[in-house]
Amino acid sequence: MRLLVLVFSILYAVTASTEPVDYSLPDVHGKEHSLADYRGKWVVVNYWATWCPPCQEEIPDLVEFHDRHKDNDAVVIGINFEDIGEEQLSAFVDSFLISYPILRSEPLAETPLGTIPGLPTTFIIAPDGSPVARQVGPVTGKQLDEYIARKKKAAGSR
Repeated sequence: MRLLVLVFSILYAVTASTEPVDYSLPDVHGKEHSLADYRGKWVVVNYWATWCPPCQEEIPDLVEFHDRHKDNDAVVIGINFEDIGEEQLSAFVDSFLISYPILRSEPLAETPLGTIPGLPTTFIIAPDGSPVARQVGPVTGKQLDEYIARKKKAAGSR
């Protein structure tokens, strides 16, 4: 377990940019969501697909993390990264009881946050809107909690 946390920490240290990033995508109901809508909170941006087993495995942890933090300091935004019908995606979201916003994007070679080398890929956006981490592969709520706590502690010690 300690090795997994160490690998996770190293991967999370890699970031594409430290400048604030903003872009908008529609959710499963057509409503636009912008990263700027969540300024002041940590934003966990999770690129995923319905056909991806590791993506499916991490959903319950992301739901639990989002539900625990959404009213305070962090949110999860899921970005479905596949060509799928709206009804099929909505049915999937309902069957997995996903409580965080699910946005839609066609698979792209480059996103505003950087490349997506595999699914799932998760970015963490700091409260000021700057990307601070990227993880290729599944994440857990515990890993997210630990990472954000470390970043908060480091910011408080400056």
